[in-house]
Amino acid sequence: MAVVDSLTMRTATPNTSDPAFEEVHAADIRFAQGRISSVISPTPLQYCPRLSEQYGVEVYLKREDLQDVRSYKIRGAYYGISRLGEEARAAGVVAASAGNHAQGVAYACRAMGIQVKIFVPKPTPKQKRDRIRVHGGGAIELVVTGNTFDEAAQAAREDAAARGATVIEPFDSRDTVVGQGTVAAEIVAQLASLGKELDTVLVPVGGGGLISGVLSYLADMSPATKVVGVEPKGAASLHAARDAGEPVTLEAIDPFVDGAAVKRIGEIPWQVFNAHRDATELFTADEGAVCTEMLGLYQNEGIIAEPAGALSVAGLGLADLAPGSTVVCIISGGNNDVLRYAEVMERSLVHRGLRHYFLVNFPQEAGQLRHFLNDILGEEDDIVLFEYLKKNNRETGAALVGIELARAEDLAPLLERMDESVIDCRRLEPGTPEYDYIVAG
Repeated sequence: MAVVDSLTMRTATPNTSDPAFEEVHAADIRFAQGRISSVISPTPLQYCPRLSEQYGVEVYLKREDLQDVRSYKIRGAYYGISRLGEEARAAGVVAASAGNHAQGVAYACRAMGIQVKIFVPKPTPKQKRDRIRVHGGGAIELVVTGNTFDEAAQAAREDAAARGATVIEPFDSRDTVVGQGTVAAEIVAQLASLGKELDTVLVPVGGGGLISGVLSYLADMSPATKVVGVEPKGAASLHAARDAGEPVTLEAIDPFVDGAAVKRIGEIPWQVFNAHRDATELFTADEGAVCTEMLGLYQNEGIIAEPAGALSVAGLGLADLAPGSTVVCIISGGNNDVLRYAEVMERSLVHRGLRHYFLVNFPQEAGQLRHFLNDILGEEDDIVLFEYLKKNNRETGAALVGIELARAEDLAPLLERMDESVIDCRRLEPGTPEYDYIVAG
């Protein structure tokens, strides 16, 4: 199952801790929708027969991966920049991003003739960096710094303060939240044209801009709709905020789901979420489960989703969905570097229990490798990696052996045969330091 953790959020009444907090309403979002409509066209709402049959509900995919910048981020970026005065435009803007927000900012600044300096963290895929440059053209200066989004964001704020430029926040801004909320406005209208109402919407969660915009619009226009937020297990900043009662900074995150790998939920998104959490469920999905859904979308629907873009689909197996109900998954982005698909496949296989790694010490006797192949491996088991860990003295060194199973249930008999053999075989468990050092690192 794709679920590793679930957090159902229910309170009796809305709760906001900041008296200065200004709620976002559907009227704000409709205004933004009108303002950006000349540049940003609605994205398709696509029925998905495969997922509908699998989960017993009517699943629609909101294809934000089909935006010009392949992500919903352009909505908040364009709206926020469009509201800048002449003096602010002349001073230029600054942004930090894992890649998608940067593309939206670059696109908007080029369209409006505004100079922009964008900071991205080092793990940002080359594909995203290249697309930022394409969208920004001569209006952009790209700076690669820091190992996480949060480090890049700090550098961006320092640069803006030094130069008097305006920071266009990727999620922690009311304008950004309002702009992102236009996704929900489109979903409701598109379903209405089909004679349907929205029962559940699944939203990927990183910094919180999208889910807070969705919550704000639906609170006014479709209050019966259940909003399901899905965070990556390795960067569950909203989960941490819920537990603490306020935003907190995670000590470390897994950067794989780069579009949602944020150490700290935004202050404004947190306030919005806290005001509407009675209508919200929150789950975390294992990165391997996300990879499995990425592959499923690609192989079946032909959708090239980035990891964050597949988060909502990973949430289908986590949420309590009423049979026959109308469910929308927001495919938030499609900026995925094809060079990452080897890692995507690896993470998916490990998550599904199909790929395993062992340290194998062969006794120094003739025929031991043949014994391993004939008597330990099953008929459908496949060796996908065989590597001595020592470059010299291989006769006494252990070998790292990767085995791919046809079925997850084949692991137990494999381990039994290993235990009965004279060959010393030790399984490396995912998530342990030795696994990460030898296999992943």
